[in-house]
Amino acid sequence: MQHPAKKISLVTALIFALSACGGDKAPEKAPEPTKVETAPAATAEVPAENKAEVTQEPIKEPATEAKLAQAPEPVAEAPTETAAAPVEALSIEEGKKRYEQTCKVCHDQGLLDAPKLSDKAEWAKRLEKGVDKLHEHSAKGFNKMPAQAVGAVTEAEVYAAVDYMLEQAKQSFVLINNKKTTS
Repeated sequence: MQHPAKKISLVTALIFALSACGGDKAPEKAPEPTKVETAPAATAEVPAENKAEVTQEPIKEPATEAKLAQAPEPVAEAPTETAAAPVEALSIEEGKKRYEQTCKVCHDQGLLDAPKLSDKAEWAKRLEKGVDKLHEHSAKGFNKMPAQAVGAVTEAEVYAAVDYMLEQAKQSFVLINNKKTTS
């Protein structure tokens, strides 16, 4: 007697192979091309020997020209790049929330050359470029700093986080300066 296990394995493999090929979904229909209707061009009958010499030009109907003359002028489209609307300012508290959620990871430890809140020299260098530039770099990314205004995070939240960090840095400036004057 032959090995029944081999037969069962062979039949199972065959069924599996055939079922994988068939699929239970109906084939999707290809989208039907849309029909574009064009007005038939009027052509004059030309003898067969002259057909090679004649170029066919559509005959313009006077009514069509009149309609074109009455049609309104095309309106120039507005430029695609419009001036960016000013970003709504959020509170320092909102900035603190965003800082705690996102910024703290790098700025507490100085990862990716992120200035620590207590690093007076690094913040001074960045502040030389201006607050607007800091806002832009934080929102859109700069050097090792990835863009932060992505997904559900708005530019306003990122700007508020920058403002919060600047506020904290200013407080550390004051604390450092007070320690120097009292020493």
